Amino acid sequence: MRLLETVQLTQIHPMKKFILLLVTVIGFTAIASAQNVLDGIYVRENNPARRVIPYPYLREADVMWSKKIWRHIDLNEKINAPLRYPKSGETKDRKNLISVMMDAVNEGSLTAYDPQDDEFTLPMTAGEFSKVGGADSVAIKVTRPDPPYDEYDSTVFRKFNPDDVVQYRLKEEWFFDKQRSVMDCRIIGICPMVLARDQDGNLIEGGQKKLLFWIYYPEARRIFANAEVANRYNSSMRLTFEDIFMKRMFNSYITKEDNVYNRRVDDYKTNPLDALLESERIKQDMINFEIDLWEY
Repeated sequence: MRLLETVQLTQIHPMKKFILLLVTVIGFTAIASAQNVLDGIYVRENNPARRVIPYPYLREADVMWSKKIWRHIDLNEKINAPLRYPKSGETKDRKNLISVMMDAVNEGSLTAYDPQDDEFTLPMTAGEFSKVGGADSVAIKVTRPDPPYDEYDSTVFRKFNPDDVVQYRLKEEWFFDKQRSVMDCRIIGICPMVLARDQDGNLIEGGQKKLLFWIYYPEARRIFANAEVANRYNSSMRLTFEDIFMKRMFNSYITKEDNVYNRRVDDYKTNPLDALLESERIKQDMINFEIDLWEY
């Protein structure tokens, strides 16, 4: 059969043979070009290959003052929008922060810690992490549509929706390095938060928040440095999540400072306005401390 096809091909008119070969070459070229479509005018190589800039070397003897701070990043604020890129608009090169974190945990690049453990001593198991955000099976009562209209037990799987994340909690430490004569900050951990729901999946009244899991930030720096974030001012200068946090390109408010009672701001300032003013007072105290260190 192969020999017959070869003989028939050699008997084709040279012009027809040329046209046949030309059509074949064009077809293969179209297929190859379709497989190498570039969404843009150049290949983006900077951010996917970026390396993490190491922190300046720090000795215990050089830290003359330090204080741990907990703060919340509200994703409803416009300046924090890059952290909440909508799930529907995600691409392989651009994802929102919670998707980057969860994908890294699922593939084993990051370790998720218990949501109540901000000292990073209780790693979550794979089974525990799979239920993050209410993504688990729930038993519900269902009424039959036909007579006798009795009820029976059914199981519904609730899938986690990344768009449900409304805030992030940061744990960081501010310190004054006398060797470099600077007030500096190191982020220690980050924890996503969602609106709390009851067993039926309904939002709990009062806007109560639920912690999902803690991520040790130094472990996540490499992953954040390679995850692009949209830049509203210049598309050719894409930022990364590492840029957002290191350059403090977000807005937040303090919810707790390191104190002898280990209490949060809302534990002794129950009024929301008073809690916000207390948050500003803590921030201003740190600014005043740095200013008072200098003499003119």
